Amino acid sequence: MNNEVLRISSKSNPNNVAGAIAGVLSEKGKVEMQAVGAGAVNQAVKAIAIARGFVASTGIDLICIPAFATISIENEDRTAMKFIVRGKN
Repeated sequence: MNNEVLRISSKSNPNNVAGAIAGVLSEKGKVEMQAVGAGAVNQAVKAIAIARGFVASTGIDLICIPAFATISIENEDRTAMKFIVRGKN
C-alpha cells in the first residue's frame, strides 16, 4: 500500500486538511502527515480532531500515532513531527 503523505504548514487550513485526511483514509485506509514547527504541528492536530468528526458518522474512530522524522528541506535536514492516522471500526 502506498503511503499518502500530507505536508502541513502553519498556514494550512485545518478544515481543508481534515477533508484530505478523510478522503485519503476512505481511499487508502491510512495517511501520514508531516509538520515542521509549532504552528504546523498545531494545525495538524486541529485537522486530526476535525477529521475525527467527519468520519465518526460512518462508525470509524481515528487512531493517531505521533513520531519524529528527519526530512530534507532545501538540502537541509530538519526534524518533523510525523502523524500516522488510521481508522478503527
